[in-house]
Amino acid sequence: MADLNNIREHMEVIGADGVHVGTVDRVEGDRIKLTKKDSGADIEGAGEGHHAGHHHFIPAGLVAEVEGDQVRLSANADVAVTFEEEEGGEPV
Repeated sequence: MADLNNIREHMEVIGADGVHVGTVDRVEGDRIKLTKKDSGADIEGAGEGHHAGHHHFIPAGLVAEVEGDQVRLSANADVAVTFEEEEGGEPV
């Protein structure tokens, strides 16, 4: 797991496959909070329906590295979104 102290607001979160997962709002505890408007927006089936318009969180354990303006996850984007949580810690 990478150092969460290196993660900054507006960084792009991408899966191991390079697919956009979301944009960092901030780090809260051991999770990355994604911006509401960009939580899984480019991943088929994510960010739609009753989950749209909510903050989603990515567990810090999925962070493989932080480089430049990107947070790269250890899982492909379509798998990473299955680990996303909503505000109360419930799975998406």
